Amino acid sequence: MSAKNVTTSSFQEDVLSSDKPVVVDFWAEWCGPCRMVSPILDEIAAEHSDKITIVKVNVDEEPGLAQQYGITSIPAMYVFQNAEVSKVIIGAKPKPALLEDLKSYIA
Repeated sequence: MSAKNVTTSSFQEDVLSSDKPVVVDFWAEWCGPCRMVSPILDEIAAEHSDKITIVKVNVDEEPGLAQQYGITSIPAMYVFQNAEVSKVIIGAKPKPALLEDLKSYIA
């Protein structure tokens, strides 16, 4: 199960209105570290879909969202809970490190 692509028009429904925490992966096609972290996020999404949702925002296709959330380097993973950013993870990390960062949401 791969992460859903989210756009400006679906952000409110898919992220801000979600009843569980949502990890938004801000990424771009040309970003090597983004391509490294993407399959790891897909695995986490599949393993913990009952507790957390993982979606993707392509910063080249959705520059407004990237600007709204102050994205200056990618990959940037923002965890939204109750329509607020509750955690920010910058840069590609191995799966154990990402699971550690997300443990309070998936425990």
